[in-house]
Order: sequence, then C-alpha cells, then structure tokens
Amino acid sequence: MPRGFVRDIRVRWALEEAGLPYRVQSVPFSDRQAEHFSHQPFGQVPWLTDGGMSVFETGAILLHLGERSTALLPADPRGRAETLEWLFAALNSVEMASLPWALMQFSGNNDGTPGWQMMDDFLKKSRLPHLEPVLAQREWLAGSFSIADITMADVLRLVDRFGGLSDFPACRAYLARATARPSFVKAHADQMAHFAAADARMGPR
Repeated sequence: MPRGFVRDIRVRWALEEAGLPYRVQSVPFSDRQAEHFSHQPFGQVPWLTDGGMSVFETGAILLHLGERSTALLPADPRGRAETLEWLFAALNSVEMASLPWALMQFSGNNDGTPGWQMMDDFLKKSRLPHLEPVLAQREWLAGSFSIADITMADVLRLVDRFGGLSDFPACRAYLARATARPSFVKAHADQMAHFAAADARMGPR
C-alpha cells in the first residue's frame, strides 16, 4: 500500500479515538522471520499485542479494541449490532470491490480492458451508488462515530486517492468529516513520521 494508506492506520486511529496508550514497533519489509509469521500467518501488518494476546487482521483488532471502549463500539445491543453490520459491510461489500480497483489503478492497468471495466463497474455501479444514499442521510454509519466509520472511511480514502468518488458527493463529504477528526489527523501524521524515521535510519539508497 502507498504510504499513508498502510492498514495499521486503522488501528492507530482507533487507539487515538479511544485514548488508549500504545506503542508502535517496526518489522522488516523483507526477510520476515518466523516470529512475524507467528503473529500474522500471512506475513502482513499490522497485528496487535495486548498483554499475552496477539490479534491479527484489522477487523479483528478493531473489534478487540471496541470491547475496550464505548467510543469505538456502543454497549447497547441495537447500536452494537448496527456497528458490526456496517463494519462487515465495509470489509466484505465495499473493500472487496474497492481494493482490486485501486490496485489496478496503482499498477496502471486501468486501460479499458474487459477486466478493468468489470472492476470499475463493480465499484461504481454495484457498490458506491448504494452507499451514497445511506451517507447522504446520516453523519455516521451507526449513530455515533465507531469502528465501522474508521473502516469505511479508510476504505473510501483509497478510492478517493484515484478520483473514484467524483460522482458520489455524499461519500466525499462523509470521508471529509471522518478524516478531519483530530484522531485521524494524528494517526496519519504519526504513520508518515514513522516512515520518515525509518528512511533516515536506512540513509541514502
């Protein structure tokens, strides 16, 4: 993922929203060791260590953190259920369309081939048009801001990076609201600073 879009930002954002203390530890980009795979079976990032527990996959991490703070996951059954359904909608209904689309954009394979057209239609005709009226009618997905919004907003950020929200003003306005939150601003700045510090340690290449 491009810098600023690596998925640990979802975890940083949630921790900032909840006011939970944390520290970030780097892992090698290449030559990943057995210790890494013991925490994340696919060799990806992030994972969360909380006491003696290790949790991987951002959705699972956000659920774990949601159990620690009502700033992330409502305690009442209705609010909790609505938050969870939108969390899974972001991961399963929207990101399954947006991520292949964004990867094709990033790699330059957006040249009007049948494969590209299929992915473009899937996102812009089967997913975003159904999300648009929902976001036009509410500030946040499940009443108050939650882990559902952290996930959905981060999914939409990558689409917006390549201009994919140009025909969806409610999606753009929702994304602007979410990324204006101080917790996101800090999480994003911290992630970029983390990369800059790593570059400085490596020196000129």
